[in-house]
Amino acid sequence: MQPELDKNANHASTAPAYLSVYNMHAYYGESYIVQGVSFNVHEGEILALLGRNGAGKTSTLRTIARLGDPQLRQGEIWLDHQHLHSMSSHEAAVAGCALVPEDRRIIPGLTVEENLQLAQITEPVGWTLERIYDLFPRLGERRKQEGVTMSGGEQQMLSIARALARDIKVLLLDEPFEGLAPVIVQEIEKTLHHIRDQGITTIIVEQNAIAALELSDRSVILDTGSVVFDGTAKEVLDNAELRREYLAI
Repeated sequence: MQPELDKNANHASTAPAYLSVYNMHAYYGESYIVQGVSFNVHEGEILALLGRNGAGKTSTLRTIARLGDPQLRQGEIWLDHQHLHSMSSHEAAVAGCALVPEDRRIIPGLTVEENLQLAQITEPVGWTLERIYDLFPRLGERRKQEGVTMSGGEQQMLSIARALARDIKVLLLDEPFEGLAPVIVQEIEKTLHHIRDQGITTIIVEQNAIAALELSDRSVILDTGSVVFDGTAKEVLDNAELRREYLAI
């Protein structure tokens, strides 16, 4: 049974959560990284998961995606009434959970199109190549180019497009703006708004907190592996003291 909403959290909607993380504890070996994290995300929302370096943001994403490192030792993770917490990473991916890691992991030796086709070898298949190229015209122009030879911004587009090539329900983005020029960041922001309009739920971990907050509906802030704030993105933008204490901005 999916857990009820956390009555202590500040939620933007009274509708049932689409993704629920409940009392999640995760470890790297004996290092206690994610310490009782709970939050909910509603269908079609963009959530900014923020905090200082070492706060546990990437570890939280990796645990949701069931990558096995860090190791989930306690807690529940539910996606559209499916219990991710008892799944392998492959099973979680089939259930609709897609992680775009910080290093993008474009496969060397494959063209843009081959990277996308590889994502669609097994079911469930998501967006068609034509639909992906409509959203990312640059990828259409470079479909025969080896993926790893493209610019950082184009590789980030390919990483997101590769996730959309699957039938996903939640998109987990780890540092999607890192190292990118402001004009490319703006282009990816527009893309993420379009993805939200398609009903896909998104969680963003991003050091550029202001950019992430301006893009997002809600925010969860972590500090030393625990949730210290759960509310709207606007509340964080309007609260300079909160930003100074937990985000150093």
